[in-house]
Amino acid sequence: MLGTVQKVGEVLELFTRERPEWGVSEVAKALGIPKSSAHALLATLSHIGLLKRNREGRYRIGWRVLALCQVLLSTSSWREEARRVMQDLVARYGETTHLAVLECGRVIYVEKLEGTRAVKVATTGVGVELPAHCSGVGKVLLAFRPWEEVERIVEVRGMSPLTPNTITTLDELRTELQAVRERGYAYDIEEAVPELCCVAAPIRDHTGEVIAAMSLSVPFYRFQQMKEEYRRAVLEATRIVSERLGYMGEAVWKGSRWRS
Repeated sequence: MLGTVQKVGEVLELFTRERPEWGVSEVAKALGIPKSSAHALLATLSHIGLLKRNREGRYRIGWRVLALCQVLLSTSSWREEARRVMQDLVARYGETTHLAVLECGRVIYVEKLEGTRAVKVATTGVGVELPAHCSGVGKVLLAFRPWEEVERIVEVRGMSPLTPNTITTLDELRTELQAVRERGYAYDIEEAVPELCCVAAPIRDHTGEVIAAMSLSVPFYRFQQMKEEYRRAVLEATRIVSERLGYMGEAVWKGSRWRS
């Protein structure tokens, strides 16, 4: 049973924005399983609505996934708390704000409020995934995980450069994450998208665990002019959300120690 569930996860992982459609033979080859097994998996997922089979016999993500997403989003009360504070940030600065979580070693954006100024952030959105090593929210989320977990994530996901400024070595990443842990916030200076910067900080629940990260994304030329003000604003915003979730003060780090 566990093996079957694992294979279902591997099948769903194949479907991306770049490759939204798969056939039985392609899935069998990608996963290294017999065509009969691939057919059975795809047919079952189609039957329960997680996949949809078209007239050509190829498969895409099914609409049932969207319904499940709505259940998740509507029942995550901390997201609504964060959204209210994000609205204040947009009203004050006119810049785009993001809310993200770490899932299976990747950053997933769970909320985005577009700024009111001319430059729009086109590469992000609710449900969009990005590597964790190259964004402000990703570095915040990694920084408060045990180092052994970070190493496993990098081993599986790699550290592909998205821009010339992207961190691409494990030593550089460890140094950066240690700094993020100590100061309580992270910068992304054109590391994920050219000409775009952000500052991000953690959101904690009542136990002190970091459950999400919030960021303010700003074009490079505006960011340099108001860097410190943006930093203070994001720290204050995440403090407010964390307190509303019951966080009362400095968290005690419960994970394994980071090796120096």
